[in-house]
Amino acid sequence: MTTARYDLDALRVTFPHWAIFCSDSGAFYATRRGVILSAAEINAGIEQTVGADDLDGLVAALQEQETRR
Repeated sequence: MTTARYDLDALRVTFPHWAIFCSDSGAFYATRRGVILSAAEINAGIEQTVGADDLDGLVAALQEQETRR
């Protein structure tokens, strides 16, 4: 588990506007910190929370969301 913890800490530094965590089932999630999205932003594909089964998938989702905003 130490490696996963280190990876999450590195992601938190890379994406400081997101709260990043791992669920008990092992899925990874990130939710925006202090942001309330408008209907227009949601319709444009900007998400409040993203999730993935692994860290690579979460990084890809975060990168994609960063390009949308």
